[in-house]
Amino acid sequence: MKPWLWLPAQISHDLASAGLALAAKIFDEVPAQVRPFHWYRKSARIECRNPLGIAGGVDKDGDQIEGWRHFGAGFVEVGTVTPRQQSPNPGKIMARETDRHALWNKMGFPSRGSQSVRLQIRDWRIIETTREAPRFPVFLNIGKQRETALSDAHRDYIELIEYFMEPSKFVDGRPLVDAFVVNISSPNTTGLRELFSHERLQSFLTPIAETLDRYDAVGLLKLSPDMDDETLKSACDVAVRLNIDGFVATNTTAARPAGFQDLPEQGGLSGSPLTIRSREFLTHLIDELGPRRSGRLIVSAGGVLDGREARTRLELGADLVQTYSGLVFQGPSFFREALHDLA
Repeated sequence: MKPWLWLPAQISHDLASAGLALAAKIFDEVPAQVRPFHWYRKSARIECRNPLGIAGGVDKDGDQIEGWRHFGAGFVEVGTVTPRQQSPNPGKIMARETDRHALWNKMGFPSRGSQSVRLQIRDWRIIETTREAPRFPVFLNIGKQRETALSDAHRDYIELIEYFMEPSKFVDGRPLVDAFVVNISSPNTTGLRELFSHERLQSFLTPIAETLDRYDAVGLLKLSPDMDDETLKSACDVAVRLNIDGFVATNTTAARPAGFQDLPEQGGLSGSPLTIRSREFLTHLIDELGPRRSGRLIVSAGGVLDGREARTRLELGADLVQTYSGLVFQGPSFFREALHDLA
């Protein structure tokens, strides 16, 4: 039974946090030590008990970390988080097609804001220190306010990095989050993807990279599946030159593959329509980096519906794999079943 699929997509999404917390009280914790993954670069380290995690957009405000840890995730990505509270885009923002395992959204970075999210994660980290267990990795997906001009966008990302890396807020001597995911690839914030243009990316990313280096923080650039070859090459060149630590590939797509043209033109599409494109993009990204990959972390997302697909992404060269649609259509059991496939 998957009762959440009986509800409209938006209502199901809004109830997810309470439902997950309730399920965690009813069902036993999932044994999750499968294919542990350890990543070290510069002085940073990320240690995952398995390579499967949740993608950005599932837990937007950091209140589901414990639930997904309980059900077997190897890491979580919280966000997208904006500096200040921000409402969703107006109108309908979410839909799903269960028979075709397709998701559509036009949310546009709804967030409670950095202060609320930092408190949420800090409270959870304090509880975590009472366990006799390794640290659980948390990535933070960061984005700009809707009204911030593209020319000033870097300021929002820097503000978020500085806010979460404030030493006075560390728990047990460590930062609250293990990596920052710089999100300029969402199709749901007007003009955001223009930051990938050759003319803008260098000036946007340079001060962000300098901030990450100043705090010795891990930074990952989230890529769009709709990038053409030239834009991907340019993005890789800039990111490598600035010593960005890795990439998340990919966000949702603004394209409408054959058979899905009936979905709204605006907004991002994910789930099964994105599976093949995300596989191809992952391969292309790794080929483009070549020897320049040099220990950079590669996270694959987009259309990962089960453990077999997760295994495929790892075999193609990804270090970690994320899912969103797999959780929507399978629920919390996704990790138990996917980890069985990986084992």
